[in-house]
Amino acid sequence: MPVHKAVVKASVGLHARPAAVFVRAVTETGLPVTISRDGARHVDARSLLQVMTADFEHGCEVELGVSEAVLDGSQSRRDAEEALRVLGKLLESQGAA
Repeated sequence: MPVHKAVVKASVGLHARPAAVFVRAVTETGLPVTISRDGARHVDARSLLQVMTADFEHGCEVELGVSEAVLDGSQSRRDAEEALRVLGKLLESQGAA
């Protein structure tokens, strides 16, 4: 399963606008991305409600992933890895001034 770790940098965590921006970006990938933090279950990163209620606060490390079952071949895996990297960068840039 392709995974990527990132730190939530938005001062309010993944709530309100940062969550909406993130979920929109996930949806645009067309991939069923999940997001989780240590000790919590994975949630569907395409769902604004699930992301906001999972309480990903400022500074927490999250793991983004895509199930291997939805990938078909090495190109799709590379595409998924790149999409996760870009989404991770987004999470880490949301706190930038």
